[in-house]
Amino acid sequence: MPKAPTGLADELREQVKDKKAYLGVIDRLNKASVEKHWEAYADIPWDDPEFKVDKNDPRWVLPQFDRLGETEWYRSQPPEIQAQIGLFRVATAMKIGLQFENLLKRGLLNYAYWLPNGRPEFRYVYHETTEECHHGMMFQEFVNRTKMPIRGMPKSLTFVAQAAPWIPLISTEMFFVFVLGGEDPIDYVQRKSLKNGHIKHPLEETIMKIHIAEEARHISFARHYLKHRIPRMHPMRRRVLGLFTPVVLGVMARIMLAPPGPMVRHFNIPKDVVREAYRSEASQAEIANSVGKIRDLMAELGVIDPVGKQVWKAFGIWDEPKKRRPVPSAEAA
Repeated sequence: MPKAPTGLADELREQVKDKKAYLGVIDRLNKASVEKHWEAYADIPWDDPEFKVDKNDPRWVLPQFDRLGETEWYRSQPPEIQAQIGLFRVATAMKIGLQFENLLKRGLLNYAYWLPNGRPEFRYVYHETTEECHHGMMFQEFVNRTKMPIRGMPKSLTFVAQAAPWIPLISTEMFFVFVLGGEDPIDYVQRKSLKNGHIKHPLEETIMKIHIAEEARHISFARHYLKHRIPRMHPMRRRVLGLFTPVVLGVMARIMLAPPGPMVRHFNIPKDVVREAYRSEASQAEIANSVGKIRDLMAELGVIDPVGKQVWKAFGIWDEPKKRRPVPSAEAA
């Protein structure tokens, strides 16, 4: 990590170097989006017999790390019910994912609308929006083929979430924190599922691999955008961002990882089983781990102050960040 600039000349050189590195990242992401991308109805063999979605297929049975899968109640259910609960869980995650990405696309386009001519972010934002459109189509196609009553986000949250696309008009930094809040937890779960061999059905595996590959670019852009912009923010705005971040992450991580209410009601899952599965210490640790990379980034950028730390703790997503030297802020120079 370079030393903090000590004079105006050093500060200008540091900013130019940072800008070149930032622009280099955008160039690489643009190139990757051109060279390697997928289309929902061209690259997934939906009509392949092996890709058929059967709600009683034992390949949908929950892995134990989902927490519900390790409860005695779940293990005591008939095999077909275990499979249906697992499929309902997967389909709900996809429905919530496409709803989040709907908000994300609208926010990205609001951001792009106001970009001046010649800004490299414009092209990347349109690459990302295109990729997210294909994600939404493949997620919805999967949900349709389950023929289950999948609802996605709770209605109350859906209503509040309609404000998200307008966040870029207030603060682009806040918007990209929102982006990471929706993308990082599900990326954490998907990578863990694939790595541990929990994904058994080829359709789910294909969708997941496509999503992980392209979301890696989206996450990379959001992280580099924040690294580029946060050190230059006004101290007060940065403090507000520090308080906003754990609220967004605490809500988003639970939406992505907690049991959907419709699933609980549809299968009459007892309340004590839900508490055992998703309110246990291990489950809370899993939620905190799912936002670990964002927490480390915010610490690295010097955004987490003592008050903000208490907000992280209040939402149950605090853990000591990995030790890194903080990035110097503009006024510190």
